[in-house]
Amino acid sequence: MKFYKTDVSGNLVPEESQGQLNVVQALTADTTLTVADSGKIFLLDAIGEVISLPTDLVSGVNFKFRVVADVITTPWTIVSATDVIEGYASVAYATVIGANENTISLVHTKAIIGDEISVFCDGTSWHASGHGSVAASVTFTAPA
Repeated sequence: MKFYKTDVSGNLVPEESQGQLNVVQALTADTTLTVADSGKIFLLDAIGEVISLPTDLVSGVNFKFRVVADVITTPWTIVSATDVIEGYASVAYATVIGANENTISLVHTKAIIGDEISVFCDGTSWHASGHGSVAASVTFTAPA
């Protein structure tokens, strides 16, 4: 996260102890994240792509993924190189659990604006949590 304050001219300028703004980035293509991307909120459009999590499991690294257009053609998939995704999503008032998975999908024709997944690394695993409005909009899998 970066911290900002408003200067005398009304401009936002970096500041270590004042207001806090999140770094937001729109994704429109396959993306491989790095540790340097930690803390960002990624906005996902209507055409799903593949988001690869960093292969280095560094404690404290975290990302948030938010759907900003109904996913209509292909799913957004968040993938880990190994089966180290653990967690859950609250989906249409039901809990979807992931244990030893390597893929989280925001499913096309199901994931809608406002659906969201956050992942946090403890140095060993990626811990996921999130929500989806429609049944089967978020899934956890470990494809062979």
